[in-house]
Amino acid sequence: MRALLCKELGAPLVVENVPEPGLGAGEVRVAMHACGVNFADLLIVAGKYQERPELPFTPGMEGAGVVLEVAPEVSRVAPGDRVMTFAGIGACAEESVVPEDGVLAIPEAMDFVTAAGFAVVYGTAHLALNHRAGLKPGEVLLVHAAAGGVGLAAVEVGKAMGARVIGAAGSPEKCTLAKQHGADETIDYRAESIRDRVKELTDGRGADVVFDPVGGDAFDAGLRCTAWEGRILVVGFASGQIPKIPANLCLIKNISAIGVYWGAYRKRDPAVHRASFEELFRMFEAGKLQPHISATFELSDANEAYARLGSRKSTGKLVLTTAREAR
Repeated sequence: MRALLCKELGAPLVVENVPEPGLGAGEVRVAMHACGVNFADLLIVAGKYQERPELPFTPGMEGAGVVLEVAPEVSRVAPGDRVMTFAGIGACAEESVVPEDGVLAIPEAMDFVTAAGFAVVYGTAHLALNHRAGLKPGEVLLVHAAAGGVGLAAVEVGKAMGARVIGAAGSPEKCTLAKQHGADETIDYRAESIRDRVKELTDGRGADVVFDPVGGDAFDAGLRCTAWEGRILVVGFASGQIPKIPANLCLIKNISAIGVYWGAYRKRDPAVHRASFEELFRMFEAGKLQPHISATFELSDANEAYARLGSRKSTGKLVLTTAREAR
């Protein structure tokens, strides 16, 4: 079978024929049709992520396809089921073997390309806003990188939860996309001050919840326009800068800074993980979520897809496809 391989950290990825992976206890074999490209994948293949697989390895945190085979003790899925996978690595191949807790049956209305880019960004957004921040209807939600993968998902999920959503993005075109997906107002942070504009839009009160996958200056701006008893979600550091939180700002306005490591919930609290997806699938089937796939690439063009994501030229999600049918 063909698989994308990282043979050397920081080096270009290659596609090679490799043996099919063996099926172990509690595992599921999936014929992969597509796999999502995430910022975390860029970090993993560069050796900059918190988890470092042994070389060589197949990247791909998430994907979608059809179950081929299951271990005897597996009960949640069966051969022939259409599923999404989210096992951390291994999705960028024609076949992937994942643990049972890393696979979910998908709604009939969800195609494989959509499913391949769904789990990480929507899972992160919903768990952050619902479980970690406790976002309430009518609250103001500020989303940084609102046209990116996880940011656009947070815009949609926040709107579906009843929030007033302000999306910050880096161009008029990206602001337009955020509005098309539910943002009530947008801020072009290259032309406007996030802090000042949020204060203006909220009559000086600020945002109840700040969703920040960027870090650096964006985090600082978000913290300084967080409302009294607001919550700022530490989702990631796409800027490459890990912020240092001035504790006095948290004290003065009783602000909570809340970490969000979505991937850990699959092992540490699977009930929360499953409940989040159940709600997300209900939102999707009700038409409240409209995943935006800005481009698809064949597996052999993975380096181009990774480069586009790293240059911030993409919006929504990028997805790699195998030679299989997309449905």
